[in-house]
Amino acid sequence: MILFVDMDEVLADTFGMHLELYNEEFNENLTYEDCYGIEVWNAVPEERKESFFRQVYTKGFFRNLNPIKDSQDVLKELDQKYRVYVASAAMQFPHSLSEKNDWLDEYFPFIHWKRRILCGDKHILHGDLLIDDRAYNLETFQGRSLLFSSPHNMKQNGFERVNNWQEIANLLL
Repeated sequence: MILFVDMDEVLADTFGMHLELYNEEFNENLTYEDCYGIEVWNAVPEERKESFFRQVYTKGFFRNLNPIKDSQDVLKELDQKYRVYVASAAMQFPHSLSEKNDWLDEYFPFIHWKRRILCGDKHILHGDLLIDDRAYNLETFQGRSLLFSSPHNMKQNGFERVNNWQEIANLLL
C-alpha cells in the first residue's frame, strides 16, 4: 500500500508556529480555540493579517517547526508496514523547499529522500491513502483520504477525519 503524508499541520506544527510568532509580535494570547473553523489570519484584526503572510517568507520558519505529537513514532511504524511518501507543497515560499528537506532529515530521517515529494500541486499523486489537513488536496485524490484535524478545518465535512496520530495508528497499524 502506498501512503502519502502531508507535512504542514500533519507532521509539522505550522499552526502553532504562526500563533507563537503572532503572540510574540503583538503581545497577544491568540489560541487554537480562537481559530476554530477559520484560517489563523482571519482571527485577527485586518491591520495585523500581514504578519502571518510575512512569517512564511522568513528564513527559518519551516526549519524551526515542532513535530506534531506522536507523528515520528507512528510514521516510523507505518513506514515499516507500508510504502510511505511525504508529500508537501514546497514551492510557494522561497525557503520552504530546502528547509522542509532539512527538517525531514532531522525529524524523519527514515523517510529516504527518494520518498519525499516536495511539489507545487498534489493533484498528481496516485496511491492508496493521502493524509492531509487541506480538503482541496483530498478532493481529487482517487484513493482513501484522511482529513487530519487542524483548527482551520474543524468545520470541514465530507472526509474521514483523524484527530491525532494515535487515531492513525489505530486505523492503520
